[in-house]
Amino acid sequence: MKKNTYKKILTALLPCMLLSMLCLGGCSGKQEPVSKTGFLFDTVVTITLYGSDRDQEELLEECFRKGEAYEQLFSRTIETSEISRINQAKGEPVTVSDDTRELIEKGLYYSELSGGAFDITIAPVSSLWDFKSADPSVPDADAISRAVQAVDYHTVHIDGNQVWLENPDAALDLGGIAKGFIADRLKEFLVSNGVSSGIINLGGNVLTIGQKPDGSDYVIGIQYPFKEQNEVIDTVQIADSSMVSSGVYERYFYEGDTLYHHILDPKTGYPYENSLLGVTILSSDSVDGDGLSTTCFALGLEKGTELIRSLDGIEAIFITDDYKLHHVR
Repeated sequence: MKKNTYKKILTALLPCMLLSMLCLGGCSGKQEPVSKTGFLFDTVVTITLYGSDRDQEELLEECFRKGEAYEQLFSRTIETSEISRINQAKGEPVTVSDDTRELIEKGLYYSELSGGAFDITIAPVSSLWDFKSADPSVPDADAISRAVQAVDYHTVHIDGNQVWLENPDAALDLGGIAKGFIADRLKEFLVSNGVSSGIINLGGNVLTIGQKPDGSDYVIGIQYPFKEQNEVIDTVQIADSSMVSSGVYERYFYEGDTLYHHILDPKTGYPYENSLLGVTILSSDSVDGDGLSTTCFALGLEKGTELIRSLDGIEAIFITDDYKLHHVR
């Protein structure tokens, strides 16, 4: 994809705000919503509740405390996190929590399902790319070439709650699946405390609880790629389920006339080039939407379509670079 002038990186903040506005709009009913917004997992997080047997403000505060605790477990950049401890262990076993073990197992499932197109050991490569920099640039080619040699999910081993990397140069990056996992955990907590209607929005990973208070579905917009205003290319209606999108328009920069986006090919170390602008996944669980949105983008339209059709209860919307929508179920 080409452009004549350099364009600054576009973060996930805009689609996150867009989704919040669309899914909250029209949520009429007797119950007044209670909402809290903060910054976790390097993105904007908004949780909105419509009713429970407990104080809603207390539940929201507890959700954000849980979010902070998960970030301390799963972050690749927090040195004391369990993921960082595994990465720093140089092949030695590290004892981790049940949550971290389950997240890694889910990541390995999608790494295997995609044939390595999605790979949770992408950290040696992803750490070279800084899409948040004020002046981002393409990493050194030799550094990328060395980094891809350490990417291979088969080097991850789990025995009980012990995890280790067979290759001491390997490293985990769970960013492609962690938000979905966390959203599901937060929903479980809220439902167990009597919440029957609400929205969990982790930087555009949207997970709904039940229906809107008036009994209708939530209407959620899919960001129009590269539009800088709150503009949608499509809308979906969901209830008690998840919508997750991955696209080249979320984090990217231009160097010269070439666009570089954040969805990296584990085999080359460079962004995927496959004529896709984005993929949206509709599923029951957000962790599956998170893993499949990246997986299907990595596989491309044809193979991604084949994968979705082989799975039960999953729908996908592919956006190709001619801005056409391809609905698959």
